[in-house]
Amino acid sequence: MGHIVSDSLLHEGDWTTRERAHRERVQHFVEPHVQRQRAGVAHPVWDFLFTYYNARPRHLRRWHPGFGVVLGGQAAHRYLGYSGYGAHPAGVTVSRDYLQARADAVRFIAELLRATAARPARLNCFGLHEWAMVYRASTVRHAYVPLRLGAAGTDAVVESMPLRCSHFDAFRFFTAPAARRNSDRLTRDRQIATEQPGCLHAGMDLYRWSLKLGPLIASELLMDCLELAADARELDMRASPYDLSGYGFAPIAVETSTGRAEYVRAQQEIAERAAPLRATLANRCEALLTLVEGD
Repeated sequence: MGHIVSDSLLHEGDWTTRERAHRERVQHFVEPHVQRQRAGVAHPVWDFLFTYYNARPRHLRRWHPGFGVVLGGQAAHRYLGYSGYGAHPAGVTVSRDYLQARADAVRFIAELLRATAARPARLNCFGLHEWAMVYRASTVRHAYVPLRLGAAGTDAVVESMPLRCSHFDAFRFFTAPAARRNSDRLTRDRQIATEQPGCLHAGMDLYRWSLKLGPLIASELLMDCLELAADARELDMRASPYDLSGYGFAPIAVETSTGRAEYVRAQQEIAERAAPLRATLANRCEALLTLVEGD
């Protein structure tokens, strides 16, 4: 069980310094996306981090200290207008009522993260989930980006290797013929039973769970998970069937033994970086649940 969360006071000068540092970090990350949005230009790699995870730049820029931290000083009063916050004798903090209302979500995330971490990493899927999403399909997900091997060549790659996807939120986008080829028919209600730490998307989803935890966790942890997700997304798409050379991404040709070895090495690195973030998030969730159960 994680450490008990207790109230601690941050003086205005201290927390506003952290707030500014967070905004600068976020701005560096989101500015290219904001500029593309204004110009009406889509990006097949980076847009995913904002659209799939439904995270708007203005929400990311908002710094949160996490549950149990009291923001002191006059400037803290503006946080009273943000979801989840309430008045505290020493300032403003995320409220107990908000934590209670989010308890079920916190419990699910804790169970999923612990179950995932308890399993051995599997590194034999070779990133074929993106290939399975266009297998024998009349259209592709990124219509403005060509398939590197063409439709027939892409189908041939899928047919040449077993599909071993363990992540439901990738599997649910498989075409019907590809889903029948997967080693397991994944379902939402079995997600906790099938997620494993070698999965690239399980690492990316640490960002999803950080977003869902919202103001209950510190924004610095959220950004650590987002930066990991960005690196995982780049690997994901470099190993995909799409020709992204026009966007500056060299392909990882998983249809070859050399490409598969390269993918596994990079996948292992992502899994190793994800492990401490997963543990930190799980510890945080368990500490929050301790408080809920105490109440």
